[in-house]
Amino acid sequence: MPSPALASLAGFERKVIVGLGDLVVSNNQDMALTACSLGSCLGVTVYDPVFRVGGMLHAMLPDSSVSAAKAAEQPGMFVDTGMEALLRAVYALKAGKHRLQICVAGGAQFLGKSGYFNIGQRNYASLTQLLERQGLSIEAKDVGGQVSRTMSLHLGAGEVCLKSSGQNEETILFRGYANIG
Repeated sequence: MPSPALASLAGFERKVIVGLGDLVVSNNQDMALTACSLGSCLGVTVYDPVFRVGGMLHAMLPDSSVSAAKAAEQPGMFVDTGMEALLRAVYALKAGKHRLQICVAGGAQFLGKSGYFNIGQRNYASLTQLLERQGLSIEAKDVGGQVSRTMSLHLGAGEVCLKSSGQNEETILFRGYANIG
């Protein structure tokens, strides 16, 4: 029987937490990028199945115009500057724009249906406008409602999984297309 240390390495996948206002990109096939507790925040994954390059953004606010200094210091805090930085980073790792598989989760609404402070809805609107300008589209989404979500991108398979508050198991939001051209 293998030692416990060796047994735990079988099927090992390194989990990297993408913190609030951060973004992470990688081409490491043994990595899973995870954003926890997505309430009104948006988790956005991008993945190129040919080069197996992916990234995740955990954005808090829709528009960096509220603080240019903060956007320069931490672009992932905002949907607009965060997505631009995320796309630049995956393109630098050879991801192809026409192959990107984009998934989104979060954007929940916790403070009433009609207020200006509906950050979740504003985050999602900002993202969809930005993607439209870039000529990109969303493959799968789980947004809105009044539930917190945890989102993971498994880089080896290009699979995006979700776990919503109150659920015991992860569900697959999107199963990436393997090695398309």
